[in-house]
Amino acid sequence: MIPVAEFKQFTEQQPAFKVLKPWWDVLAEYLTVAMLMIGVFGCTLQVTQDKIICLPNHEPQENLSEAPCQQLLPRGVPEQMGALQEVKGLKNNLDLQQYSFINQLCYETALHWYAKYFPYLVVIHTLIFMVCTSFWFKFPGTSSKIEHFISILGKCFDSPWTTRALSEVSGENQKGPAAAGRATATVAATAGAGPGKAGEGEKEKVLVEPEKVVTEPPVVTLLDKKEGEQAKALFEKVKKFRVHVEEGDILYTMYIRQTVLKVCKFLAILVYNLVYVEKISFLVACRVETSEVTGYASFCCNHTKAHLFSKLAFCYISFVCIYGLTCIYTLYWLFHRPLKEYSFRSVREETGMGDIPDVKNDFAFMLHLIDQYDSLYSKRFAVFLSEVSESRLKQLNLNHEWTPEKLRQKLQRNAGGRLELALCMLPGLPDTVFELSEVESLRLEAICDITFPPGLSQLVHLQELSLLHSPARLPFSLQVFLRDHLKVMRVKCEELREVPLWVFGLRSLEELHLEGLFPQELARAATLESLRELKQLKVLSLRSNAGKVPASVTDVAGHLQRLSLHNDGARLVALNSLKKLVALRELELVACGLERIPHAVFSLGALQELDLKDNHLRSIEEILSFQHCRKLVMLRLWHNQIAYVPEHVRKLKSLEQLYLSYNKLETLPSQLGLCSGLRLLDVSHNGLHSLPPEVGLLQNLQHLALSYNALDALPDELFFCRKLRTLLLGDNQLTQLSPQVGALRALSRLELKGNRLETLPEELGNCGGLKKAGLLVEDTLYQGLPAEVRDKMEEE
Repeated sequence: MIPVAEFKQFTEQQPAFKVLKPWWDVLAEYLTVAMLMIGVFGCTLQVTQDKIICLPNHEPQENLSEAPCQQLLPRGVPEQMGALQEVKGLKNNLDLQQYSFINQLCYETALHWYAKYFPYLVVIHTLIFMVCTSFWFKFPGTSSKIEHFISILGKCFDSPWTTRALSEVSGENQKGPAAAGRATATVAATAGAGPGKAGEGEKEKVLVEPEKVVTEPPVVTLLDKKEGEQAKALFEKVKKFRVHVEEGDILYTMYIRQTVLKVCKFLAILVYNLVYVEKISFLVACRVETSEVTGYASFCCNHTKAHLFSKLAFCYISFVCIYGLTCIYTLYWLFHRPLKEYSFRSVREETGMGDIPDVKNDFAFMLHLIDQYDSLYSKRFAVFLSEVSESRLKQLNLNHEWTPEKLRQKLQRNAGGRLELALCMLPGLPDTVFELSEVESLRLEAICDITFPPGLSQLVHLQELSLLHSPARLPFSLQVFLRDHLKVMRVKCEELREVPLWVFGLRSLEELHLEGLFPQELARAATLESLRELKQLKVLSLRSNAGKVPASVTDVAGHLQRLSLHNDGARLVALNSLKKLVALRELELVACGLERIPHAVFSLGALQELDLKDNHLRSIEEILSFQHCRKLVMLRLWHNQIAYVPEHVRKLKSLEQLYLSYNKLETLPSQLGLCSGLRLLDVSHNGLHSLPPEVGLLQNLQHLALSYNALDALPDELFFCRKLRTLLLGDNQLTQLSPQVGALRALSRLELKGNRLETLPEELGNCGGLKKAGLLVEDTLYQGLPAEVRDKMEEE
């Protein structure tokens, strides 16, 4: 006997898969179980009881009719309900072995194959139905996607973040406490149903428990750090799964194929069962040539299971018909609507999350199946498809990680003396930042998609804001706040068109620093947003690849005092608009590909400082025109290719600082000594072999940098510069230092490293301001160093 438990594995799937089984698949499963029971019952009877019983027919062979055994039935009794008449007075003279032989022989030859194998056919057909129903759960190409989807779906459904997100955006959290109480009571009733009702209450629990959480106020669903991290991981899993599943439609195709196969199988089974069911007969005539063995050739046989099998056959056919109707309805459901597209429109309207995307292909098909089970699953799953929901979760995790106490530890003074909070490479901007009202400068670097919340207005002392590769959106209500408070604004991005437009409306702004590139097709035009609203702007810094000075710079020409253009090597051609900057005091044209000093510079009557660093200047003959810039006190021509300084440099009487380092100078003009106002001269990193004696005329000189040249001696006249405080002579070829160095009594720093000095003059001790830290004498032989000099240096 075959126990029914052996077939349990065919009727049970993993419990989690039930969410992908619509009602018709569940009904089909119950039908297959019923059909399987019919087949197993029939097979059991077939094996354990006698199959057929035969008796010899005493009628002469020539008198036998087509139905030789019909006369054995009682009159008025149908064949199905009849019984063999007792034949009185006739002896067959057969023993038990002969009867068994005849029974087996007639069973194999006379009984129709349908009546003989009916229960086995039922079992085989039912097993085929079961395989067709569950094949997509077992096929490797589909089972992995289904298992992954079920796993993610369960985690999304149970995640506390789902409950919190729905309660924040839906109107359900506005319901009164009564609604929450009813939901709680329902859950309690479900929990008290006991073990025996667990199966019945399972679905009720799934439906009611989320409603209880949704209807409660958000304060009850606060997440801890661990739950926030788990929800964050779920968002990543959903993103990757969506990309993977939306690429194909193998699940949809496989489901259609197995449904079509079930319909075809149903039609075939139905047709041949209706044709052959009448072959199950109670009486069977058997004619076999066994007269030599038994003395008889004709027998009347009784199929003992015929009556029961005929009833089972009609039950089986009925179940098959119902099963077939479910399959036909499944085909109708598959083809009458686009199941490869799924719209979350109703979820968007209900929850208010307008950014939930529609999905397609296998992802859409599984969601359609989920809706047949319980639409609440897709609603809660949609939370993890929303970017708004993900950003809220990131914000919550940030607030957990960056507490106000932790942020206060990062506060420090910046170069401008303001109390600055610098945050770098965070997934967002913590809300706790706005609890630090003492912050004066906020520096945000590599933080994506910043949206300033209303809490920004709590930073009442904020004066400086830096957005470095951190695109930010500012609500209109906060623009007034920044417009009144912000003094310094720094923006760095890949392209200048990414600079937020609200930056150009900050009327109280005094400094604006922009860094980014123009697109290649727009670099020559170099169009920048209008600066007309920046009525108090004094400093403008632009680092880009502009082909000309942006025309909008002239919008602030009346009050702009400092302009810095850093072009990263791109050639700056059109500079005529500089002439309009009448109030400009400081001008930087760094790495602008300049080969000559721009003539527009000479029109800036208020100019005090000019920096032409890192250009391609070879000649500075135009330096004579600087006499028109009567207020010019600092000129930086460093990091160029200047080979000589023209003699008319003497015209720059007001010049106080001159930087000529990192050039190709080999000599300096003697007329340089006529720049009587010069206080700083930097000619380091050149190829100077000597200094003109006229350098001694620079009586106001306080800083002289001669490092990294080829000087082998210094003119004695140099030591007439009584105010000289810093003298840098490192990495030259000096072999001795003149004793007149003692005349530099104000000297506080002397660098001599990298020379060939063997001794130092004892007069060096007269330099009262010289400190040991300022005397760098590496590679110097100390044998000839005067003792009094060494002692004095040690004392100081």
